[in-house]
Amino acid sequence: MNRGFGRIGCACVALVALIATPAPAETQPMVDWKAQQTEILRHYRDLVQIDTRSGNETKAVNYLKQLFEAEGIPAEVFALQPNRANLVARIKGNGKKRPLLLLAHTDVVGVQPEKWPVPPFSAAMKDGYIWGRGTADDKDKLTANLMVMLLAKRLGLKLDRDLIFLAESGEEADPDGVGMKYMVEQHFPAIDAEFALTEGGGTVIENGRVTAVNIATTEKVPRRAMLVATGTSGHGSVPRLDNPLIHLSQAIAKIAAWQTPMRLNDTTRAYFQQMAKISAPDSAMQYRALLNPATAEAAQRWLAEHEPQRYSMLRTSIVPTELKAGVGQNVIPSEAEAVLDIRVLPDDNVPKLFTGMAMVIGDPAVKVMPIPNPRQAAPPSRLDSVMYATLEHVAHQMYPGAAVIPMMLTGATDMSYLRPRGVQSYGIGPAVTEEDEVNYGAHSDVERLPEQSLYKFVEFTWNAAVDVSAGK
Repeated sequence: MNRGFGRIGCACVALVALIATPAPAETQPMVDWKAQQTEILRHYRDLVQIDTRSGNETKAVNYLKQLFEAEGIPAEVFALQPNRANLVARIKGNGKKRPLLLLAHTDVVGVQPEKWPVPPFSAAMKDGYIWGRGTADDKDKLTANLMVMLLAKRLGLKLDRDLIFLAESGEEADPDGVGMKYMVEQHFPAIDAEFALTEGGGTVIENGRVTAVNIATTEKVPRRAMLVATGTSGHGSVPRLDNPLIHLSQAIAKIAAWQTPMRLNDTTRAYFQQMAKISAPDSAMQYRALLNPATAEAAQRWLAEHEPQRYSMLRTSIVPTELKAGVGQNVIPSEAEAVLDIRVLPDDNVPKLFTGMAMVIGDPAVKVMPIPNPRQAAPPSRLDSVMYATLEHVAHQMYPGAAVIPMMLTGATDMSYLRPRGVQSYGIGPAVTEEDEVNYGAHSDVERLPEQSLYKFVEFTWNAAVDVSAGK
């Protein structure tokens, strides 16, 4: 009896141990990143050297399509206008999970060549940097996504989800809806995914080490309006009480003094909580004060003066950007206009905002006229998703000791087209210093990226894509 019980007991223990021990993970091929640097740099420089100021994006699409075809990766061109094409490539998984979309735009903003120390489309290598328009926005992401696709195909990566590559046109300027708007409205099945990775986040270098990895999980929604003041035209020698310039200037002053309510969401609350842990004492004190109703007002004033970008994360912002009035120095015009750049919190009530704006102005001579905008508001991407957890895990692996911080963008990206369709979208970016970000980043007079940051960003993107997509 005892011996039999012993044998049964041993068998049961062995069975439990077998069940409790997970099956060995299927080993995915390793990448020698040092060996990949030559190809990474070649593609990056090639793409930067292609002048894709709005209207020329098909040049980059042709380059990418040729690469994919040479590797046997199916790629399809979608174009509303022939010179502004979009490209979709796909590597099939086994379908256990919904796809991952790797998104980047091919267009770049304009340049003033006289401000550059090198030709702006030369991709010149100087002082450890690659210089050129698009180096930070957005051909670093385009190159990283390209390398993920090429390596996944070459290494025969076993995938639980499809990898979809989208090179889209018209992110910077798309009045005709040729880019993401066109893809979402006309060809959404080609890019439908559970998650998307694209631009918007960033990795922070301080004193030679990475201190923070910012992941964009939401963004303010761009809205614009015109203030139109009307009155009686006449000779400038005769003052008039209904002079539109006077009414308009008073309206602008009232809007500038108006402070819309501060409102934190899950992303911005987590952002300031994390920033309070890693920032210098003066800043950390202000971030903590924001989270306390008793001290929040003073902290807001401090941010408005010292850190205006972070101040903008707190509320819907309204900024006058253009004025138009008058035909002569001695003529009182009958109409004067101002354009307002409005960046709305994702959950704000826009009609109510415009009503409130009119009440603040309180002048029947000035009308608030909204300007249509195609971008939709959407809930922030989740902080408890598999994709966010993967980005957090990869960041901690690659940059030990760095804080991983969700952030709300004050600007706009084409994630705004994906989130309303249910695609959980996250913005990432390469490691740069504050000087790089402020003086040489996206839309700056001169744009550049540290060469070593390019390689690490490609590796970061690969690790995140593989971790969330590869079969285990």
